[in-house]
Amino acid sequence: MRTAVAYIAGRRFDDHHQPHFLDSCFLCRKTLNRKSDIFMYRGNTPFCSPDCRQEQIDIDEAGESRWRITAAKRASNRQASETSGQSDGKRAVRTGTLAVA
Repeated sequence: MRTAVAYIAGRRFDDHHQPHFLDSCFLCRKTLNRKSDIFMYRGNTPFCSPDCRQEQIDIDEAGESRWRITAAKRASNRQASETSGQSDGKRAVRTGTLAVA
C-alpha cells in the first residue's frame, strides 16, 4: 500500500506527519527553527523576522486602505444618486409602485 507524500516548504510529509502552522514563515516560506524567535501577527500567522512580519502588515494595511476608499466612493455615489432626484423638491417614484401620502 502506497502512502501519500507531500512537500511543503521543501520538507517531506507523509500521511502520518501533517505540517504544523509554525513550520515555515507565512511570507517567505523559510523553515522556522524551534530554537529561534518566531514573530506572530494576527493571532496565528508566523514570520521568521520582524521585517517579514512588517511587510505583511504593510500589505494588509494597503489592501484595507483600498477597500475603505472603494467603499467610500460607493457610498458617495449612492448618496449622490439618491439626492439628485430630490434636489428640486420632487420625489423619485418607481413605475409600478403605489405611493401613499
